[in-house]
Amino acid sequence: MLDDSLAPSYWVKAEISSLSIKGGHMYLELVESQKSKVERGVAAKMRATCWSGTQEMLSAYFESETGQTLQPGIAVLVETEVQYHPVYGLSLSITNIDPSYTLGDIARQRQQTILQLQKDGLLDAQQLLPLPTLIRRIAVISSPSAAGYEDFKHQLEHSTFNFQLSTFFATMQGESAAKSILAALEEISQQLTANSQQPFDCVVIIRGGGATTDLSCFDDYELCAVCAQFEIPVLTGIGHTRDISVLDLVAHEALKTPTAVAEWLIHRMEDQTNRINDLLQRLQRTAERQILIRRHRIDMLEQRLAACNPERIYQMGYSLLTKNGKVVRSVNDLQEGDKVVTHLADGSRELKV
Repeated sequence: MLDDSLAPSYWVKAEISSLSIKGGHMYLELVESQKSKVERGVAAKMRATCWSGTQEMLSAYFESETGQTLQPGIAVLVETEVQYHPVYGLSLSITNIDPSYTLGDIARQRQQTILQLQKDGLLDAQQLLPLPTLIRRIAVISSPSAAGYEDFKHQLEHSTFNFQLSTFFATMQGESAAKSILAALEEISQQLTANSQQPFDCVVIIRGGGATTDLSCFDDYELCAVCAQFEIPVLTGIGHTRDISVLDLVAHEALKTPTAVAEWLIHRMEDQTNRINDLLQRLQRTAERQILIRRHRIDMLEQRLAACNPERIYQMGYSLLTKNGKVVRSVNDLQEGDKVVTHLADGSRELKV
């Protein structure tokens, strides 16, 4: 009945829920997500098989077009034949695949994330954060086995600056990547809250190169929204040269590779150090000028004081007359017989009027 009623083949849109290869055959479970806003979950699912000869050809074709292997979590458009087995029931046999659908689905989800971030006012939120003058204390989120992470560390460790790295390891691709990176960000945030002195100057999220579909985790809305609102600057070096992820768009600084991030940090330290040195030299020159000005003023005051010095006046032949310890300023202050003292350059004498 099924053979008589159904077309020879159907193109099916679905998400790969599970996948395994045995004896060259690929066994999959295809699912359709619940579209209702109220309910979440699986609306429908069906087993599918791609037999060995076809599997090898289609897998190679898909990977060459997308740069990614078939794996759980990605959306696919496959041509299938409906098959029924008395023991194993209804299933689909995959005969062809359209890689452009998978790439298109990624692009569609990415655009939705960008529009939502823009609507929420988060797309440029990181740009409002000031960068510290000197960025030395760095919280790094990376996979422990990533070659890009080792390159990043090597660059900074062999620079002339004392960078302090605190590493928070996370899964950097696949279904669990976004949640893993969010967990690392939460740990960093807790340390920022717990310390009265800020322990980190910035967060750096790095990974090695990868295919376009490998980068889909960096288009996750929740991950991008958390990074956009993070309390310190977030830098990215996700290791791709062609495509820009949504996380790159919300980051304070987005570099192409982990090595490029390290170079950026080193160059910034060099620039800021040179500026500080220039400022110190300007302060020193300014201080020296101020000292010279003050010294000149002191010299002028000393000359004025010297001109008013009584000793100098005495040496010019003048004398000072006092009566009972008080300066005599008028002849009316003197009476015949008064005893007075005259003060001269080389001493004083008592006189009688």
